[in-house]
Amino acid sequence: MKIAYLGPEGTFTDEAVRRWAGARTGGHDVTQQPLPAVRDVHDAVASGAAERGVVALESSVEGYVVPTLDALLGSPDVVAVDEVVLGISFDAFVRPGHADPSGLREATAHPHGLAQCTRFVAERGLLPVPASSNAAACRDLADHQVAFGPRLCGELYGLETLATGVEDFAGARTRFLVLCRRDAAAAAWAPLRAAGDDSGPDAGPEAWRTMLAVTPVVTGPGVLARVTAEFAERGVNMSSLVERPLKVRESQYVFVVTLDGAPWQPQVRDLFAALLGAGDSLKVLGAFPVAPGGPGLDGVLPDHVPTGSVLASDDDATVAQGLLW
Repeated sequence: MKIAYLGPEGTFTDEAVRRWAGARTGGHDVTQQPLPAVRDVHDAVASGAAERGVVALESSVEGYVVPTLDALLGSPDVVAVDEVVLGISFDAFVRPGHADPSGLREATAHPHGLAQCTRFVAERGLLPVPASSNAAACRDLADHQVAFGPRLCGELYGLETLATGVEDFAGARTRFLVLCRRDAAAAAWAPLRAAGDDSGPDAGPEAWRTMLAVTPVVTGPGVLARVTAEFAERGVNMSSLVERPLKVRESQYVFVVTLDGAPWQPQVRDLFAALLGAGDSLKVLGAFPVAPGGPGLDGVLPDHVPTGSVLASDDDATVAQGLLW
């Protein structure tokens, strides 16, 4: 099996590929193909040049990866059939013999990597320099630069570790999607579905997640409330909702919904039928078992809400300040 991914070797996506291949294929007969951009990974899968592709979807720090969303929305041929969730930690690397702070002027990584290491950059007065990937930053590292990336990068590119765990938020995670051609999705899901009964009315919806694009044909006040009401009436949990602009229409959007359940489960099929009956345009972007190793990114603890958020139990002055009353 050939698996395309965002390269070069040593990216977090590379790590996700290795983990997925080990869990799903045992690592046997797998060839990894690093490519320079998300679009290239998508195109390799669409053309059949690669049987699978792996791309980042969502960072718990930086949110959704827009090129991945847009590639799925714009593609008639590619769909997500599995996911991998990785804990993300960045080490800071320099070229051997160049750890003297006086000679370091720039910090380089993928934009999401730079955004997750801002404290380290600011404390050392470094100039952020975006790279196409964290591994590319490490591979192409100059003498006056610090690169951020996974520990694997230091080993692959012979770099010196300046500091470990330099991310701003410990415990960050990123979700990666495994892509295949839409006409091969049923075969890809077959061994995963065979592992348990996921089709009956009592099947646990937490076992699968589906990404659904909903484009309301008729818009206006209450359109989103109408859509979400259909979920509530059927007990289908909506764990995430983001919007992307329709590329050819100003101020019109497609909603990308992540829901708990699989397209073939009765309550989800009923939901789809109701939305279609209301005139909405639908497209399943992917369906996959919930990755093991912890809850999804949608769970929020009380002490993790944005700074300055208020609760009904707060005093009147605090509520007024938070809500600008």
